[in-house]
Amino acid sequence: MLYEILLADLATELPSAVRLQSLVRLLREHFRCGAVCLLRLHGEVLSPVAVDGLVREALGRRFVVTQHPRLAAILASRSTVAFAPDSPLPDPYDGLLEHHVGEALPVHDCMGISLYLDGELWGALTLDALTAGTFDRDAREQLQRLALTAAAAVRMTRLEQDMRALRLARQGAPAPLGERLEGEILGQSPQLKRLLHELDVVADSELPVLLTGETGVGKDLFARRLHQCSPRRNQSLVQVNCAALPESLAESELFGHVKGAFSGADSARPGRFEAADGGTLFLDEVGELPLGIQAKLLRTLQNGEIQRLGEDQPRKVNVRVIAATNRQLHDSVRDGHFRADLYHRLSVYPVPIPPLRERGGDVLVLAGHFLELNRTRLGVRSLRLSPASEQALCQYDWPGNVRELEHVISRAAIKALSRGAAREDIITLEPELLDLVGAPHDSAGAAADTGAVPDAATGTTTAGGPPPASLQLVIHQAQRRAIEQALAHSQNNWAAAARLLDIDASNLHKLAKRLGLK
Repeated sequence: MLYEILLADLATELPSAVRLQSLVRLLREHFRCGAVCLLRLHGEVLSPVAVDGLVREALGRRFVVTQHPRLAAILASRSTVAFAPDSPLPDPYDGLLEHHVGEALPVHDCMGISLYLDGELWGALTLDALTAGTFDRDAREQLQRLALTAAAAVRMTRLEQDMRALRLARQGAPAPLGERLEGEILGQSPQLKRLLHELDVVADSELPVLLTGETGVGKDLFARRLHQCSPRRNQSLVQVNCAALPESLAESELFGHVKGAFSGADSARPGRFEAADGGTLFLDEVGELPLGIQAKLLRTLQNGEIQRLGEDQPRKVNVRVIAATNRQLHDSVRDGHFRADLYHRLSVYPVPIPPLRERGGDVLVLAGHFLELNRTRLGVRSLRLSPASEQALCQYDWPGNVRELEHVISRAAIKALSRGAAREDIITLEPELLDLVGAPHDSAGAAADTGAVPDAATGTTTAGGPPPASLQLVIHQAQRRAIEQALAHSQNNWAAAARLLDIDASNLHKLAKRLGLK
């Protein structure tokens, strides 16, 4: 029966993500096991592509094969590899199974098989069952046969991607990034998918792009993706942090100088524009450029010419410019800190990068990535989030965005070790370790931890307590809770929820998008 369903999926036109998710779900149902994971091999790293039975943050994990002997054994064999319930080899999914988050897996069965496409190792399928004896000899033989069907599903996905790439090539557009992307952008939210699609389309143009967004959203990763999707992808991508350029050296850094142009110029030196000739120049924090340099940058964008400091003869350059800023440049123009003509030149195609709080469940995928990085860096057996911590991360406003999330996870892992957690155990990060500014905590626990004393008359906590949350953060959290409660009461009917909240339905949708609930 399973074969027929899988074959039907292959014959049906489905998005690749849906097809692969359907594959792991059907395998889990067929083998009556706790979790199934489909992993793609990139060099020495296995990345989950589709999971069923694992927590959401597992999709952000990146498993270095040499650090996970079970995965290494599966990849080394063409046959099904099974591990006895008493196997001493650590399980990469300890603490990641749904309903067993943060717990070491009890005595259980585990098996997996490597997947090959066109004779090349593509990745692996792994299955975990909490009941010993689930994967008997018959089950292992079934997985051996089903591996061919699983590989066919992956091959179908690859063929669809190749066909799309061919259609784009015929239209003169670059092929989609696929496996060529170096700086991986993690997430599966609709907001991120729409943004990546937009970037793939605009990348083919020669238009200047202005990436805007709050500090920490990863604008440099999106700039790199634009370059790698563009026809210039085989040429250089040169990055300049404009905020770090001293005004006295900015012109020389960007446009170069000749020997003797200034004190200490012992030899001629090309600038960043010449280094990026034929490729892309990424001007990060472009709003920090001095006004004098802005005028020279404008001339280069208009004429495609640069002039080295101390040289009379202009030089032609062929550079695509991508700029980024966390400022509202139109306000800087109004205040006289940024040239209006340069602003219009740079913002031919503005692309706003959404803050993390508007990307829904992406926060858990990213958290999984940072957890695995810290597990490797700190040499611990396993690093996990408790369910309460997952909820806290999803409810937090993330003023520092992805960069703040990375620091929160790293800090929490170190705190856990400093408080006595053993590296050979599963380390579960609880909310108090995350230290999220303004996040709600148990009042008694907070007073006990900080030494703060509740005021008997007012009920407030005096000196030593956590700093108060910003008013905006408190409002956002209250709005989220109210909307979630209304949706739960109305069985996720948005119109009914709007009536409960006494708000216009269209305004509710806009508010939910702004709060990251849609």
